[in-house]
Amino acid sequence: MSKKDVYRGFVYRESDSVMPFESAEEAWFWFIAAQQAKCDGARFMSGAGDVPRPCEPVDILNILDRLYRTRRLLRDHLLVLRHYGRRNMPPDSRRSKEAHAARLWEEAMDRLETPFIKKGIIREANWTERNVMHRQASLFDPERQAAE
Repeated sequence: MSKKDVYRGFVYRESDSVMPFESAEEAWFWFIAAQQAKCDGARFMSGAGDVPRPCEPVDILNILDRLYRTRRLLRDHLLVLRHYGRRNMPPDSRRSKEAHAARLWEEAMDRLETPFIKKGIIREANWTERNVMHRQASLFDPERQAAE
């Protein structure tokens, strides 16, 4: 058994495939849902979910705590993350009332992405995926089209 087969005391067999999240947003929404379930009385067991994930909610909480203590995330970031996480949708920068929240959301996601990648919580997108996704987003965003 190699070191890669063991994560936080849980042994993964060959048939088990740990599925990292696609983005920091996806990991965040999963974390919020897990925290809500915990508040509602659910009990968590490692590896008991439908899709084996490379972390537990407490791992994301620890990263969040470290970023807050080092002032990489501010209280405003945390309030926006919590509010829109509970809504299960990011703020829309095209709405005037959500523009400031959208900027804070993007800053927070950028700051969460690197620690999430380092911990294996999200998979690192290759160069093609990052640039193609950015280009596709700009094709459908009238504000970006006007800027280009």
